[in-house]
Amino acid sequence: MFNYTKYDDTKAEFIDICPANDLPPGERLFVEVDGKPIVLFNLAGQLFAIGDVCTHDNGPLGDGEVEAHEVVCPRHGGRFDIRTGKTRGLPAVVDIPVYPVRVREVMIEIGIPKK
Repeated sequence: MFNYTKYDDTKAEFIDICPANDLPPGERLFVEVDGKPIVLFNLAGQLFAIGDVCTHDNGPLGDGEVEAHEVVCPRHGGRFDIRTGKTRGLPAVVDIPVYPVRVREVMIEIGIPKK
């Protein structure tokens, strides 16, 4: 998986998701961007976006518990760092995609690679 947070912004297309005040701290939002299921987290005012599919068994990762900056897959307990997409616990061994997030004016935007 590619870590899009390190992706050159000039090579990313940013898509409007929602007004920033629609996602308060501690909440998450499930969206689909360009056919990709993504979950957007607001952790203490910081925004993060990850692919909403566990690499262990393709389960819905975004439904998992968040502990510090890790999300725990609700199916088998695989752990992933929300900031980097790196695996942090078995049975998952493959990283998940993460996407750049920014706020422009009042809108939260997620960046995906330009086609």
